[in-house]
Amino acid sequence: MNIKIVPIRADFLQKARQAGLDDQNQPVQKMIAEGGEPCRDLLRRARPGEEILLASYCPFSKPGPYKEYGPIFIMANESNESPALTELPLPAGKGTGYLADSFILRAYSEDERIVDASVVEAENADRDISQLFNREVVSFILVRFVAYGCYGFRVERRQQ
Repeated sequence: MNIKIVPIRADFLQKARQAGLDDQNQPVQKMIAEGGEPCRDLLRRARPGEEILLASYCPFSKPGPYKEYGPIFIMANESNESPALTELPLPAGKGTGYLADSFILRAYSEDERIVDASVVEAENADRDISQLFNREVVSFILVRFVAYGCYGFRVERRQQ
């Protein structure tokens, strides 16, 4: 599939880790991972005992009715790990991986308004994302977790 995953903004990571503030200028919460917390900076689940931060994040850059903030986990310290940014972090088996067996796709226009949304199954994700990107009005897609609706990551078309 011809996609790119857009990582969490570097300025957010720096501010959260160094100044201890999130996108709403609230103090971040430092925690020890129980294991399984979805870390948005590495696109993987935290391992028990890792230091993580819980912070409010905004994946939008423009004002408007769809601009929102929500809770995310990131690693408390910078890591040498590099997530794959050209493929979805799909589960390798039942209950494994960053994403679960189903998740939400929300397609947005360039002016950051919702165009379409659906709950998808992991095995159909490539097809469903391709179908959304076949619509010219779709500029990017936000992947969200089903149970809480939290932000997972942003997907854009990869330039050839």
